[in-house]
Amino acid sequence: MSAGSITKWASEDGRFRRQASAFRSFVEASPDAEFPAAAGRYHLYVSYACPWAHRTLIVRKLKGLEGVVGVSVVHYLLGPEGWAFASPSEVPGATLDDVNGTRLLRELYLKADPGYAARFTVPVLWDKERGTIVSNESSEIIRMFNSAFDAFVEPEFRGITFYPDDLKAQIDEVNAWVYDTVNNGVYKSGFATTQAAYEESCRALFESLGRIEGILASSEFLVGDRLTEADLRLFTTIVRFDPVYHGHFKCNLGQIATDYPNILRWAREIYQLPGVAETVNMEHIKRHYYMSHTQINPTRVVPLGAGPDLAHPAVKPAGRPY
Repeated sequence: MSAGSITKWASEDGRFRRQASAFRSFVEASPDAEFPAAAGRYHLYVSYACPWAHRTLIVRKLKGLEGVVGVSVVHYLLGPEGWAFASPSEVPGATLDDVNGTRLLRELYLKADPGYAARFTVPVLWDKERGTIVSNESSEIIRMFNSAFDAFVEPEFRGITFYPDDLKAQIDEVNAWVYDTVNNGVYKSGFATTQAAYEESCRALFESLGRIEGILASSEFLVGDRLTEADLRLFTTIVRFDPVYHGHFKCNLGQIATDYPNILRWAREIYQLPGVAETVNMEHIKRHYYMSHTQINPTRVVPLGAGPDLAHPAVKPAGRPY
């Protein structure tokens, strides 16, 4: 992949089409698995800015995996060479790659597959023992974190599931339309280079936000009135909506803070779960989008606003909602 293609997001017809993930293996709770679960064997590479990586950080936190799966955080700026590592003194919140000693995320991909020629994306789940990438698909990494490592976490986290058997079909159904029109819909709106492509995606996005607002008017969460992966996958888009997508991606038919009170209540409840706020780094989020996408914001000026205050008012769920 050439350096110039890293920031070329739209296809020739003006529409954004997301690249399919290339590494799709699984960590499993079996000693005979290709990638058997173990404490300390796997390492997660993320960006605080990226909503897809963010979901893996949240599940890692809520499942008590901090001592089981390590993490490294890239610089918020996506430059011509892709994601890079930086010391915390240079970029607060970022880290160096203390597992492989690489300067660029792309080096990990090429170590795993010297012929790899697609985008170098986060998250990446790395196997330190075999020296390769297990997965770069966030939806599957959170499924691994959901159950594969239960033998290695503290007892209070064992058995917690965000993908319960009795709700799998409903979760999958919600995930499908939320992914297409909301999670990916903001990108399809923001990276569109024709008016028709933009309007189609933006209108579909707000139709789905209205649908979500209706669901949350009568339910605490999206599926089964309990916290599931459907909520966590949507949350990382909503937390970025007002400070980034509303202006930067032209998703301006409404705002979460003023037009969607049920979504705002729901977002506050998730944000206030123990540990979730620690995974939200708004400086990385804002600086990444406004400074990396120079085709949209050539001045790299970063707006001051950070969206609604998700810490207040306090939302106190009755017991653990998952």
